[in-house]
Amino acid sequence: MDKTNKKYKKELLASLEGLAKTEHVLLETMTNLMLLKELKENQIEFKKGDTFSFEDNIFDYSDDKNVRRIAKLRKKILKTMQKLVENNDFKDKEIEFLA
Repeated sequence: MDKTNKKYKKELLASLEGLAKTEHVLLETMTNLMLLKELKENQIEFKKGDTFSFEDNIFDYSDDKNVRRIAKLRKKILKTMQKLVENNDFKDKEIEFLA
């Protein structure tokens, strides 16, 4: 692999890493928005030690249009990341940060 191809691959991996971080931030944001608004409106409270689990598509059915918009963007990012991985010859070690 020549120098240009190595730089290209390095930039692509950096982009994937940036997208992964952005996706994580969006997931946290959507969760926080739902906790701050919808759970409060429905008078759902959590006590210390309680856990909260949900299916990923819960955001698609949120009453909050902002949550739905962020969910849509997050899905596009995930789809783009998947296509980048599928269409490039990455070694498992290079993309282990996606696991």
